[in-house]
Amino acid sequence: MNVLPTELPEVLVIEPRVFRDDRGWFTEFWNASRYESAGISGRFVQDNVSFSRQGVLRGLHYQWPAPQGKLIQALQGEIYDVAVDIRVGSPRFGRWISVTLSAENARQIYIPEGFAHGFVVLSEFALVAYKCTAPYRADADASLLWNDPALGIGWPCTSPYLAEKDRSAPCLRDVRPERLPTFPGL
Repeated sequence: MNVLPTELPEVLVIEPRVFRDDRGWFTEFWNASRYESAGISGRFVQDNVSFSRQGVLRGLHYQWPAPQGKLIQALQGEIYDVAVDIRVGSPRFGRWISVTLSAENARQIYIPEGFAHGFVVLSEFALVAYKCTAPYRADADASLLWNDPALGIGWPCTSPYLAEKDRSAPCLRDVRPERLPTFPGL
C-alpha cells in the first residue's frame, strides 16, 4: 500500500494494493497492523455506508465533544472528498484538502478526529464506505456550512443537493470555540 501525505499532515491518502484480473479485482479494505505501520492506529468501532446520486453533497460534518476519525473509500462511483482542520489553536485551522476517491482509483482517505468532513458525488451515483473510530452520537452531531466563504473550498459544483442541516449549518467563524475540538497541547 502507498501512503500519500497531504498539506494537512494528519490527513493521509492511502492507495491500497489492488489485484486485478479478468474476473475483477480484490483489495484489503482494512488491515490493522499494516495501517498502524502507516501511522493510522485508530481503533475503528463503527462502519457506515451511504448511497447518493450525482450532485449530492454531504457535509461538512463533525462530532463534538465525541469526535470521530474516519477512513473513507468510494466502493462505486466517484466523489470529491474534503477534510477541514477545525481544531482551535491549530496552525492549520480553517485549512482544507481535497481528494477524488473512486471505485476506479481505489484510494482511501484517513481523516482523524478534529477535522470536519464532506463530499460531493461526481458520478451518476456513489456508494461510499467509511470506518469510524467512535460511534455516532446525535447529541454530538455538528455541521459547518459547505460553502463557507472564509474556507473557500473549491467544490466542483455550485448548486448541490443538500440536507436541511447542511443548508442551514453555520460558518466556522460563528461556532463557539467550546463547540470545536482543540489542537493537542493547548
